[in-house]
Amino acid sequence: MNRSSNNKTPLRLVFGDSPTSKILDFLIDNQEFDYSLTNISEGAEIAWSTLHEFWSDLVKLGIVRKTRKIGRAELYKLNLENPLVKKLIEIDILVSKQLIQLEIEKQKIVA
Repeated sequence: MNRSSNNKTPLRLVFGDSPTSKILDFLIDNQEFDYSLTNISEGAEIAWSTLHEFWSDLVKLGIVRKTRKIGRAELYKLNLENPLVKKLIEIDILVSKQLIQLEIEKQKIVA
């Protein structure tokens, strides 16, 4: 995970530490894989019950999509085709670049 000096990821620096931000951050950082809701709640470090409060909204908005079912568990992943998801990833990258640039500037001052 990309962590800045204050231990927040770029996405969470911009959008805060809400459960939604934590889930989006986890899914963006792990966009290659699909996960069960239990895995997502653990990875995002939020309660399973909290995840269920708004998960259906993320599905309805097309931010996440169901990929498959293993036994009783349904697996989901970030919907990389969704325009909103593309912008969120872009924001994550832009903030990361800005943080890197700030760190480079800071290192120049120290040197």
